[in-house]
Amino acid sequence: MKVAFVHVKDRKVLVALNQGNDTWFLPGGQREAGETEEQTLIREVKEELAVDIVPDSIEYFDTFEAQAFGAPEGELVRVACYFASFEGELTASSEIAEIDFFSYSMRDRTSAPTQLLLDDLKRRGRIA
Repeated sequence: MKVAFVHVKDRKVLVALNQGNDTWFLPGGQREAGETEEQTLIREVKEELAVDIVPDSIEYFDTFEAQAFGAPEGELVRVACYFASFEGELTASSEIAEIDFFSYSMRDRTSAPTQLLLDDLKRRGRIA
C-alpha cells in the first residue's frame, strides 16, 4: 500500500517527477514497518516536498488501484490518497527532480493511479 498527498491549487493538482523519470506521480510513498498511513504521509511529504503536514488537518479522500509503474503487466498498486494542510514552501527535495500543478488536460503524463485520481477530481468538479 502506498500513501499519496493530494493538494489542489487553482483547480490543478500537485504532481512530482522523480529524477530520471518522465512520468509524473502524486507525492508520497510506501509505508514503512509500524507506520500508520498518516505517519507515512507526514514523513514522505517532508522528504519529498520539504514542508510539514499539519497532523490535525489530514483528511482521507479515497484509495485507487491501478497498474504499478514499471512493474510487469497486471501487477497492481493501491494508493491511499489524503488531503492535508501544510506549513512551509513546497520545494522538490530528495529523489524529486521537479514539482508542478497539472490540470486534467495533462492526465496522460501521469502514472495510472494518478490518472484515476484526476478522473475522480474532474468528475467532482474540483479540477479544471
